[in-house]
Parts: sequence; C-alpha cells; structure tokens
Amino acid sequence: MYRLPSAVTTGARSPRDLAWGCGRRAAHYRARLPPLGPGWVGGLGLGLGLALGVKLAGGLRGAAPAPSPMAPDPEVLPQAETPPPSPSKEQPLAPWSSQTPTPPTSRLYARAIDSSRDLLHRIKDEVGAPGIVVGVSVDGKEIWSEGLGYADVENRVPCKPETVMRIASISKSLTMVALAKLWEAGKLDLDLPVQHYVPEFPEKEYEGEKVSVTTRLLISHLSGIRHYEKDMKKVKEEKAYKALKMMKEIESDQEKELKEKGGKSNERNDFAKAKIEQDEAKGRNSKPVKKKNDFEQGSQFLYSTFGYTLLAAIVEKASGYKFLDYMQKIFHDLDMLTTVQEENEPVIYNRARFYVYNKKRRLVNTPYVDNSYKWAGGGFLSTVGDLLKFGNAMLYGYQLGLFKNSNENLLPGYLKPETMVMIWTPVPNTEMSWDKEGKYAMAWGVVEKKQTYGSCRKQRHYASHTGGAVGASSVLLVLPEELDADSLYNKVPPRGIVVSIICNMQSVGLNSTALKIALEFDKDRSDVP
Repeated sequence: MYRLPSAVTTGARSPRDLAWGCGRRAAHYRARLPPLGPGWVGGLGLGLGLALGVKLAGGLRGAAPAPSPMAPDPEVLPQAETPPPSPSKEQPLAPWSSQTPTPPTSRLYARAIDSSRDLLHRIKDEVGAPGIVVGVSVDGKEIWSEGLGYADVENRVPCKPETVMRIASISKSLTMVALAKLWEAGKLDLDLPVQHYVPEFPEKEYEGEKVSVTTRLLISHLSGIRHYEKDMKKVKEEKAYKALKMMKEIESDQEKELKEKGGKSNERNDFAKAKIEQDEAKGRNSKPVKKKNDFEQGSQFLYSTFGYTLLAAIVEKASGYKFLDYMQKIFHDLDMLTTVQEENEPVIYNRARFYVYNKKRRLVNTPYVDNSYKWAGGGFLSTVGDLLKFGNAMLYGYQLGLFKNSNENLLPGYLKPETMVMIWTPVPNTEMSWDKEGKYAMAWGVVEKKQTYGSCRKQRHYASHTGGAVGASSVLLVLPEELDADSLYNKVPPRGIVVSIICNMQSVGLNSTALKIALEFDKDRSDVP
C-alpha cells in the first residue's frame, strides 16, 4: 500500500538518492516536495501491476486499455488550459456524431411566440376569459400551440393544445368543403333552386312575387333567409342606418377631394351636411319604406346560420348520405380526428366547459344548449391542431395551381385549385363583419391585397372565419405567402401562416388578434433561411 511521505526529514542527498536523478524521485525533489519514504518503491510496483492487469483484461475483451492511474486522462484537460464553456452558448457536438441535434423550428420563432403569448394574455385578461388556446403553423408545419387559463374552472383543469371547444361558425367553412366536393363530382348545381334537391322546402314569395333560393345564394348569405333575429323591421332599420352611414362616409371623402381641388363652395358643403344629417335621422326614427329591392336576392347581405341548416339537407340529398356521416368522412380524409358534432351525451375527451358572466359580473356556467339544429352552421367541436390541418389543406389547394408548372410531382389538393379560387373570391354585395376591409366569399371572409399610398399601410391578402356561440368564441385565419414566378423555385405548398384560436367565453372578437399573430410569425419567417 502507499505510504504518506514524512514531512519532518530533511538533509543532504545520499548516493542512493542520486541514482534516481533522472527518474521520478529526482522530479519529486526538483519540485521541492518532501522526500518520499521507503515504501514508495513498493507502491510503485503495486500500481504498475494493477495497470498491467487492467490492460490484459481489456485486451481479452477487445476493449481499449484503461490509462495508468499515474497518467492524466487524455479526454479531460486541466481547467487552466481549457476554460469552461460559457453557459450562454451551447457546445455543438462533433460534425460526425449521429446525435447532433437540429434546433427545433419553434426556436426560430421565439420572438413571435413570446410576443403572441403576451398579446393573448392581455386579451384574456381584458375580456375575463377563463381559458384560451392558440395554434400557429408556418408553411404547413405546426410551430406553436399552447393553452392559457382553464378549460374547467371548477375542477382547475388547465387549457392545453388538445382541449376541445365549440368552434361555432367556423363550422360553415367545414360544410363548404362538403358542398364543394359534391360540386366537383357533378352531383350538385350551385345555381338550381334548392327545391330541386329538397322538394319539402316550400317555395318563397316576396311582395307577391315568387323568388328562387339557390345553393350559391345560401352559401354567401344572399338568399334573404333570416338569422336569429326574428324582428325583420329591426333588421331593416339597422340595414338602412348602415347604408346611410356608408353614404355619409363616401360623401365625406368626396368633399375632402373637392376641397383639395378647390371645387366646392362653403354653401354647398353646409347643404350637403344638413341633407346627410336629415337622412340619418330619418333612418333612425322613421319606419322604413318598403321597396321592391329591399331584400331582392343577391342584392343584400343578411348573415344566416339557418341557411346552412338548409344546406345540410342539400348535402344529404345530393350525396345520398346522412349529413354527419358525410362530414365524418371528410374529417377522416383531412386527418381531423378530434373534430365531431356537438352532443351532450357522448363522453368527449378533453372537452372544455363553457362560461358567461351574469348580471352581477360573476362567472357562471352557460345554460344547456342543443346545437343539433345547426351542426352545419355552428355546431361542431374541434381543437386548434385540427383547425390548422384544415386551414393548410385549403391553402394547399389554393396555391397548387401556381406550383404545378415548377413541380409536377405534387399530390392533388383535397379541393381543386379552381374550386379554392372560387371559394376565396369575394362576392359582390356582401359584408365581412369582423373586418370591414373585406367581403364575404363562400363560407369564408376574404380581405384582398391593397395599398393606397406609397410607404404607407399595406393591406395583406388573407381569408378567415370567426365564430361565436353560447360560451365560446373562435377564429381560423389563413395568411398566404405573397408569391411570384421567381419565388416558386425549390418550394412546395402550402406557403403561408395559419392561426387558430378558440376560447370558452362568448362575444370575444379574435380576428384582429389572429391577424396580428400571423403578421408576427411572418416577420420571423422572412429571417428563416
């Protein structure tokens, strides 16, 4: 065994000591350490023997020989020679290593994620929503999904990406896929009267004249079928007031232009103002005068979920399947495995509870509702992940026509490019209540690309649909990448940002929030190689 050297013996070196002048003992003395005791030689022999035994054992097993206890480990260098790595920088593995990790895509969008999370916290706190779930995909890949707050306040169940909530009117966009598939297959004519498919639906008259309700008019809310509001007088008054307000804005813009050109006198301006105010007062207070074209089909937008219930009947007759069976086949094809119709009896995993504030501003559970009467227009449940898949499937079909010439190996879209172009083309005489810049298309709201002034606001092209139901709010927004012929090289669709947000509180406007989030990710996306 090794002995500790004595710390008390000092003196001149003996001849025996000089014999070791070129060995380890000389090095020991040169270092001015206390002299080694007589047991040092035996200890050295024991150490060499142990090292030899380990080496022989390693050779028999085919393993690399272990280093001598007296020699330094070649893989562990002294700290004085190699400073420790900075904690702020990760040390990459060797290039040849199979374990070399690639940075997660979400790291590339860390700034956008932090900014968007902060925005959602602000919205959640502002409206007092119990829970909110968000999902974002970039170029078809899900980048970020997260739940904030609670899916179930009573039992303290937190929101998570798998949380299932009511998607409300986004259901209309899902139903549109069923109608589009039937139209592509030649089983549905969008311009035939609905009685061709649903003879049970009575013919309609307006002011003594028969009117034709078609599938196309129903899809874009131009058929004249009412929404939840039963008082048509109130609806007409609101429409008249909106029309006057719009006229006022147009005339105001015209006045500004004429002032810049020095065209109008003060007298005419005063007269125009007085006339506008008079008309506005008439619209607010007087009874609306019936005109032949007040609700002439195709001329005025009247949003209607009930119209989509009629569309569900058309899907059944045109397809030969029950509406829900046909929709479940579509959900299966789109890989939307958590999207189902809302029913109260079935056990649906991760389903959230829904809330509203009472008159005392206390959070309470929403009353029981049976949404089976409006599955097609607002009765489906889903997750943010499924909505992202749906949005990307639509974006893929929309952009496929651009990429066909540059890449012939692309798979077909679930809907054809010409079908998606038709669906995302704004329809005249429609409105987009969640963004006044846009118009309603076919079960989607669409804002077109526009820039009025140089170096000023640039309006991006996007498509979206919002939803509002008892105890729930939602949005699905698709922001396509701005593509041209030169930017198609080495790219495949879908190209763009898709954002989905669902919330278990009603009357929460989420479209502007979704658009801000999409633009944040688009900023970071431009920096990604």
